[in-house]
Formats: sequence, C-alpha cells, structure tokens
Amino acid sequence: MDSDSQRPERSSSDSSGNGTSSDGAGSERASDDVWHTGDANQGSREGHEKRSGSAPQPQGNGRAGEQQGGGPAPPERITVSVKAGENGPTASAARPQQKTYKDRTWLHLLLFLLTVASTVYVGGMFAGRVEVYEAQGYSYMLWDGIMYSFALLGALTVHEFGHYFAARHHRINTSLPYYIPLPVLPIGTLGAVIRIREPIPSERKLFDIGVAGPLAGFVVALAAILYGFVTLPPPEYLLDLAGHDALKEHIRTFGTFPDTMPESEGGEVIVLGETLLFWILSQFFDHVPPMYELYHYPVLYAGWLGLFFTALNLLPVGQLDGGHILYALFGETWHRRLARGFVLLLLLSGSIGFLQSARPELYGISEWLGDATYFVLAGILFVYLYKTFNGDHRYIATSMLAVLAGAHAAVWLGEPYTHFGYSGWLVWTALIVFFVRVEHPPVRYREPITPRRRLLGYISIAIFFLCFSFRPIYLV
Repeated sequence: MDSDSQRPERSSSDSSGNGTSSDGAGSERASDDVWHTGDANQGSREGHEKRSGSAPQPQGNGRAGEQQGGGPAPPERITVSVKAGENGPTASAARPQQKTYKDRTWLHLLLFLLTVASTVYVGGMFAGRVEVYEAQGYSYMLWDGIMYSFALLGALTVHEFGHYFAARHHRINTSLPYYIPLPVLPIGTLGAVIRIREPIPSERKLFDIGVAGPLAGFVVALAAILYGFVTLPPPEYLLDLAGHDALKEHIRTFGTFPDTMPESEGGEVIVLGETLLFWILSQFFDHVPPMYELYHYPVLYAGWLGLFFTALNLLPVGQLDGGHILYALFGETWHRRLARGFVLLLLLSGSIGFLQSARPELYGISEWLGDATYFVLAGILFVYLYKTFNGDHRYIATSMLAVLAGAHAAVWLGEPYTHFGYSGWLVWTALIVFFVRVEHPPVRYREPITPRRRLLGYISIAIFFLCFSFRPIYLV
C-alpha cells in the first residue's frame, strides 16, 4: 500500500479561527483515509479500512459561502506571517501550497494484473473439474478461472471506483485502487484499497464517498450471483470432480444433492455461510448446490464472495463504510453506542468459536492449558475491550463478564446456539480495534443529511443484514 499520503500542514492562523488548541490537545478527524474491500480471512482489515487524525474544527459560520445543497462551505485557510520592519511589524498573508500527487499508474496496473492471475489460478483450482480438464484439456480450467476472476474482480473494482468517482466528484484528492494479490488463499486476493489524500471536510461528502462503494459493488455482485443461479447445471456437474465418492454415489442414485453432508474422504471441507439474500434467491431456482460444494461453481462462488465483502465493508464500526453511514444518519453518540454493541456481538461469536475449536487444541498441548482456556479467553477479551471502551474499567468488567457468560451458556446448550460461533471474528475484531478503530472521528462541518441520502443509508443497512453471515467461511 502506498504511503505517500500526508496530512495538510496546519496554518498559524486562518480566516475562520480554526486552529490548534493552546494545550496541543486534539482528536481524530476524517483524513488520510484508506478505503478498501477485503475478505474474511485476510490478515489486514479487509474488509474496508480508513485511518484518520488531527484536531476537530468548529462548525463553519457560512460567511465563506454556501455549498451545493445548502451547507456551509469550508472557509479558505491562509497563513499569516509577521515580520519586523523599519516602520514596525508588518503582516502578510498567503494560501498554503497544497501537496501535489501523481499516481504511479504502472504500479496500479501491475498489481491489477497480478491479482487477475492469482484469482484465475484460484478459481480454476477450486472449480476442481479434474476429469473434464484431463479429458478435454486444461483450457477448461483456465476458462473456469477466468469466469471466477471476472465476476469477483468486477465487484471489487466497481466498489473501489464507486469511492474513487464520488471523491473526485467532491474534489477530494484520492488514489487509484491498489489491488492485493494472494494466490494461497481460497479467494485469490486480499481485496483492494484506495487512499484518500486529504481531509474530507463535511458530513455529506463523507457520506457520499462512503456509501458509493458498497452500493456500486453490491449491484455487480448481485448480477454475478443471479447469473450463477440462472446458469446452474444439474447435480451431475459434480461427477467430474476428483474424489467425492459418497456425493457422486448419491447423485447417480437419486439425481439430487444429499440432504446432509457426506463424510469427507480427504480431510476438512470448506463450507460457506448461507446469508439471508442467498437463501431467498435460492428458493427460485433448481439444482442449487449445498454450501459445502458452492466453491466448485466459479461465478456463483464469486458472487457470494462479492456480497459478503460488501457486508464486511458495511460493518457499523469506526471508519468502515458502514461506520460512515451510521455516523451520518444517527450522529456521534449513537454511532459510538451501536458500534460498541456490535463489537461485543462479534466478540461473543468469536468467544463461542474459540471455546469450540481452541479448547480441544489447548488440551492436546497440555491438560493444565486446557483447564486455563477461560483465563486465556479473558485475557484476549480484556485487550480488545480496553481499546473498545478507552480504558473505562466499569464497562470493561461488565462487558467481559457478559461475553464470557454468554459464550459458556451457548457451548453448554449446544445447537442451535453454537451455530453462531466463529473464532475468526476474534481476528477481525483485532483489526477493528487496533486499526479501523471503533469510534468515528468527528468531521469538521456537520450538515443535515438530505432525504435522498437518508434513503440510501437505510438501503445500505438493509444490504448489510441481507449479506452478512456470522459463520462466513469455515472448515468441517
């Protein structure tokens, strides 16, 4: 990721009286941002992440003119310098020079081509129609990979350029997307990021840039998954896979997919979480594969990933797209409350998954370590909650007790409560609390959101619930 972004220099004085406080205290502001799409297994945020810093400024008084839409326009900043002269001190004023940036187009193009190659490779490998490839040529494997890559990168690219063009529309300096290839995962990429190179001064601009990416990417991902459903082959399609003997026998006998997952002959199996939108769409089509075989269908798999990446970016925390939307719709106080509540929900899911998966592993290392599972989990939760509640031990203690008690109760009760456990959320929560941050920094100019924008915000929230899964990708 390019690191040439810099915050604008502060002026010693400005026309609106906006400046640093005398004690040097400051809080974060939406600037030096990184917008991204990503996946649930990456070691970065992946979702979508932005960073920010610098002091909040008071609301504009409107003397510098009105923005389009009626809000106050940010006043122009000037730098005032005072010099001693023969007739006493003299003052001069000048506008600060803005740093110019030049996109390294060759780097963006190289990363894009590498990501195309990695996703084509992963798509062909996971389609896995070995018997077809051996009988009719590996050009079929290449075609499977191309279809997967085109659908997935189409959704990611449109998402990023949604942010890009919205920022350009508002004259906010931003970079082209940086794609992140990774051919060793079952996805082929860690997504893409763009860098916002200057502060976003107003709430409306922040909302517009934040909401444009998920809405644009959702449309492409939805088109991909609908194409995948419309072109679904019959169950006999899976007869070309290597292995899968029990599944093949059931298909040959009954011509349908089995109701329950057959025993795996070759180790663990990747299972995708069924989202609400996927379930609704699946009711209108025949031959819908089970979630443990979905990755053998390149376009359908890419469409599912595109929708889930959209949900990840719409997580209602910090400076993810969902955090921006929540902040603009409901304000700082409710954003903080809802973001903290959602983090606690992720920690509960992660704790349930941790007790299910990590506890047996710890017992395998040593019995005393297995007995100390809850102490290990409590230590992890304390670190996360300390960052979430800014060191306020009243909230830390009560939240930790609630999460530990809830996780223990879910494991003790078993299904269906343990179905919501997913230890991967502990990794994602670490990315949120340490990099994305839970709370949203204040913007310099507060503006009322127009009814049309508010409608788009509510649509985005609905998309999040339709595309989110507590257990997105897991092994059985």
